[in-house]
Amino acid sequence: MNELAALQARLGHQFKNDALLRLALTHRSKGSENNERLEFLGDSILGFIVAETLFHKFPDVAEGKLSRMRSAVVRKETLTKVARELGIPEALNLGEGELKSGGFNRNSILSDAMEALIGAVYLDSGLTSTRQLIMRHFKQALDGLTATSVYKDPKSILQEYLQQRSLALPTYEIIKIEGEPHRQVFQVACRVEGYDQPFIAAGASKQSAEQSAAEKAFSVLHG
Repeated sequence: MNELAALQARLGHQFKNDALLRLALTHRSKGSENNERLEFLGDSILGFIVAETLFHKFPDVAEGKLSRMRSAVVRKETLTKVARELGIPEALNLGEGELKSGGFNRNSILSDAMEALIGAVYLDSGLTSTRQLIMRHFKQALDGLTATSVYKDPKSILQEYLQQRSLALPTYEIIKIEGEPHRQVFQVACRVEGYDQPFIAAGASKQSAEQSAAEKAFSVLHG
């Protein structure tokens, strides 16, 4: 069984149009025919289906909290986890540069491909099939939510962890910005009291880079 057939078996969806599946797995480093438009579509569909599910599941929860609950499901970490479980890294179509730099294992590429795959399933078979796929593969994230749970982002978690131990709050500093103006990559250093070396991470925005750096710091401090 080849990688695409194995992926469809794990996904639980057999594509009528194989070209959509191949496009969903093609990174922009491979050329102009890539998965960015499908990613845009999949991101919107995932957000809508998760929002609809939460709306019906939690009828007494206010809008602000529903938004935070939705964010806990559709965030990059959840998408990346599902992508790895499905075996998307082995099926990606990357340009030579990304192959050499380990792009098949990069969280941003995996989460984008997962969104593109959702968009491809929608175009291939419609909303009902897409909803079934999302409910199947995002079940753990959805089931983990309760009416009393509130998703906290990594920066908030790290701040609370340090405050509980009477330590100074972390500081964040942009140390590098790379890429063209419309597609920049920010590298941020998170400095924590008691650690000489900063925790460094990158992201498509200053905020996402800070969140990734905070997550890295907390995993070391807590681990």
